[in-house]
Amino acid sequence: MTTKKQTTKPAAATKKRKRKTAQFLQKPTCTTCRKARAYMEKRGFDLHFRNLDKERLSADELEKLIGDRDHKDFLNTRNELYHQKNMKENPPTRADAIRMMVGEPNLIRRPVIVAGGRVVLGFDQEKIDRL
Repeated sequence: MTTKKQTTKPAAATKKRKRKTAQFLQKPTCTTCRKARAYMEKRGFDLHFRNLDKERLSADELEKLIGDRDHKDFLNTRNELYHQKNMKENPPTRADAIRMMVGEPNLIRRPVIVAGGRVVLGFDQEKIDRL
C-alpha cells in the first residue's frame, strides 16, 4: 500500500497578492509616460488610463488633484506655452494656471499618477515605489 504525502503550502503562499491600482493620466505619445507605465506595470500595478488629449481634465478635477499642493508643480516646464509666457520667472496664479491647463492639456506635467490618495507627477521612481 502506498500513501501519498500531503504537501501544504505556507499560508502566505496561498493568499493572492492584491495588485495595487492606480489612475494613470497620460498622453500616450509622451516618452516619460511610456517609461513610467512600463516601470509600474513591471511592478504589478493595475493601471486605469486616461488620455489627457481626448479626455481633458475639468477645472474642478484639476482643483481636486492639486489640492493643497503647489499648483506650479503641475506645470509642464517643457511646454512651449510655459516658455512663451516665461512662467519660470513669472508664475501664473493658481486660477490662471488651472484655466490654462484646462485649455492646453500639454501644459500639465505628465504622467499624473493617483493611487491611495497620493499623487505622483512625472516619472519619479522613488515616489512610485512608495505608492
